[in-house]
Amino acid sequence: MNKKIKIAVVIGGSGFMGSHTADELSARGYKTIIFDQVNSNWIRKDQKIVIGDIFNVDDLTKVMKGADYVYHFAGIADIFAAKKDPIKTINTNILGTSIALQAAVKCSVKRFIMASTLYVYSPYGSFYRASKQASEILVETFHKEFGIDYTFLRYGSLYGPRAQDWNGLQKYINQIVKKKTITYEGNGNEKREYIHVLDAAKISVDIIQKKY
Repeated sequence: MNKKIKIAVVIGGSGFMGSHTADELSARGYKTIIFDQVNSNWIRKDQKIVIGDIFNVDDLTKVMKGADYVYHFAGIADIFAAKKDPIKTINTNILGTSIALQAAVKCSVKRFIMASTLYVYSPYGSFYRASKQASEILVETFHKEFGIDYTFLRYGSLYGPRAQDWNGLQKYINQIVKKKTITYEGNGNEKREYIHVLDAAKISVDIIQKKY
């Protein structure tokens, strides 16, 4: 008897981290469905994409029906954009997460995997950090009240193909190419550890194994 192919929905799967995680899921044999408000430039032939609105619980419920896992990457991840428009950040990152959770509970999803950030441990990151802290509390509360299993993926500094222009390392590379110099705000003593997006995608799929 053939094993049932497990279904993974990737909310925000048209973006940087989301698209690579979707590719890793597909490579490992998961039926992968991308849900995003825009088309993906990197969609594979063995993937399905659904264009929808994260604020519409009916859209989310339809796409999550029968899903085993839901990865939630949608939201505002640029710290400077989040600081510039805190209300939009709160609506997108916190309310959007709540609606996705509601749909996941309704569809009896086995596990809800949320993209969070190492900034939740720090006083930095402005409204982006605050929105992720609040979202983590909401996920924990949905687990307590409705029993939905969850995992937080607290990403650090990512780099690699498909990165946005505001991505840290991408920004420095663009400065070198275009201006032949780098502008960095700091005192020179800062340290950062970078992880390649492909490595992060592999870990992001590893965690749905039972041992985790």
